[in-house]
Amino acid sequence: MAGNRQYDHEYKVQAVKLAKEIGQAKAAKELGVPRNTMYGWVHANRLGNLDLGAGSQTPQSAMTLNEELLRLRQQVKELEKEIRLLKKENDFLEEASAFFAASRLKSAKTKE
Repeated sequence: MAGNRQYDHEYKVQAVKLAKEIGQAKAAKELGVPRNTMYGWVHANRLGNLDLGAGSQTPQSAMTLNEELLRLRQQVKELEKEIRLLKKENDFLEEASAFFAASRLKSAKTKE
């Protein structure tokens, strides 16, 4: 009997994808992986602990992605509001700067 074999993440991902296509027992047999190991990987995927990459989200992780999307949209709205405020403040400062520069220039001319 072989000892505990370590499988890399990519191997597990491919194994789970195969198991979803042809069934867990058949995939385990074809790959020479113990059934319990295959079942563990599939279970880990269902719980969200084994990410298969893009396009393979579980309902739980999809909900999390939706929540993140909503949070990010709210953050964008807040940042856009802050940008508008900063632009207004910048415009005001530019006008104030131009006013003071003009008054300084006028003051310098009258002193001559």
